[in-house]
Amino acid sequence: MSFRRHRISDELFTLMASGGGGAEAMRQLAAIERSKHLLLLRGVVLGARTAGHPGARDAADAYELLAAVQDKAPAAVEAVLCYPSVGAWLRTTVMELERDPARARPDGLAALAAAAAVRARAPLSVEVSTHDGSLVLPSLGVASVAEDRVTVRSTPEGARVGDVVIMPSGDAPGWRGLRRLTASANGHTLELMVDDLDPHRMAADVAGRLPDEELPWWRAALREAWQILTAHHPATADEIRLAYRVVTPLREPERGGQVSGTASETFGAVGVSAPPDGLTLAAALAHEVQHAKLGALQEVVRLTEPDDRSRFYAPWRDDPRPVAALLQGAYAFLGVSGFWRRQRRHQQIALYADAEFARWRDGTSKAVDTLMDSGLLTPAGRRFVTGMGRVLLSWLGEPVPAPAMANARHQAERHLTRWRLANGEPRV
Repeated sequence: MSFRRHRISDELFTLMASGGGGAEAMRQLAAIERSKHLLLLRGVVLGARTAGHPGARDAADAYELLAAVQDKAPAAVEAVLCYPSVGAWLRTTVMELERDPARARPDGLAALAAAAAVRARAPLSVEVSTHDGSLVLPSLGVASVAEDRVTVRSTPEGARVGDVVIMPSGDAPGWRGLRRLTASANGHTLELMVDDLDPHRMAADVAGRLPDEELPWWRAALREAWQILTAHHPATADEIRLAYRVVTPLREPERGGQVSGTASETFGAVGVSAPPDGLTLAAALAHEVQHAKLGALQEVVRLTEPDDRSRFYAPWRDDPRPVAALLQGAYAFLGVSGFWRRQRRHQQIALYADAEFARWRDGTSKAVDTLMDSGLLTPAGRRFVTGMGRVLLSWLGEPVPAPAMANARHQAERHLTRWRLANGEPRV
C-alpha cells in the first residue's frame, strides 16, 4: 500500500469556492479520503503495537491478510477499506489506542480482511472476534453468532460465518445483508447501498433496520430525485454519483419534515430520513454533497483558525455556531441556493422555488459577510469565502417575483426573531 501527497490546484480550489467542482473535484477528493483510510489503517497496526495491546498480533496478521487479498483482488480490498463506516471505525480505534487502549479493539481488522475476501471470493479462513452477539462484515452485512470468536471461511463458491451462510445482497437464517437502491435517468445511474446495520455507519440519530415494505417508497423517491438532478442539475448529479455509495436512514424529526446529514469521518455516506418526495430528496442531496466536498477539502487545506469559542448567527440553525460550522453551513447553502436558482426555471409551482432561492441566497450572503468579518479564516479560507461571496453577489442581482421575495423575507425575519429570543443579539 503506497501513499502520496495530495495537492489541490489553484484552478480547482477556485472552482470549488464557487460551489462547483464537478466530477474532477470528486475524484480528487475521493483519492484524498482513500489515503486517509490507508494512513488510519496503518495507524491501527502501529498504535496497537506501541500501546502493547493484547490484540496487536491479531491486527498485524489481519493487515498481512489484507495485503495478500489485495495482491489478487485489489478492487475488493479497495471497496472495503474505502467503505464509509470503515473510516469511522479506523478513526475511533486510532484515537482509543492513543487515549484509552483498554477500550480499543484493533483485532477488528480481521473483519475487514474477511469482508474483502468474501467480496473477492478468495480462499480464506480467518478467526474474528464478535461483539454483542454479532459480527459486522463492512459493506456486506451482519451475522448473528453466539460465540466470542468465530471463523469466517471464504471460497470461490461462497462464504460462511461459522455455520451462517453469507448472502451479500439478501437475508438468510442468522444473516442480514445490505440492500441496494438504484436509479437511472438521462443516461446516468446512481447506486446506493442501504446501510441500516453497521454500528459505525454514521454519528447521527440513525434509524433501525428499514422494513422491506418501505423500500419501494425509497426507490420511487430516489428515481424521482435522480430524474430531477440529471435533467436540471447535471454537474451536481455527477458530484453526487461519485461522492456517495451508501445511504443511511435517519430517524424522522418529531416536528415532521426531512433531516439529512454528512460526516467527514464517513465520507461516501449520506444520511436522510424517509423522503416525502423526490424534489425534497434532490434538494437534500444537493445540500449534503457540499458538506462532503468541503469536509474532504479541509483534509488538505486549512480554512479556519482554531476555535476561540466565538459563536455566530446562522440563518439555518437555532443555535449559535462556531466559525468552522458556520463555514460548513454557508457552503452547503450556497449549493442549496444554486439548486433552487436552477430549479425555479423548471418548477411548476414557481413561487416555492423562487422563495427558496431568495431566502437561502440572501441568508448565505449574510453568513459569508459574517465569516469575512470574523477574523477566524486562514488566508486560504479568506480566498475560499471570497469566491463564495463573488457568486452570491452575482445572484443577488437576479430578480425575484415580489410575492416570493416577501415570503422569503418573512421566513428569514421569523427565524431571526426566534433566534434572538433564545440566544440574544447575534454577533455580526
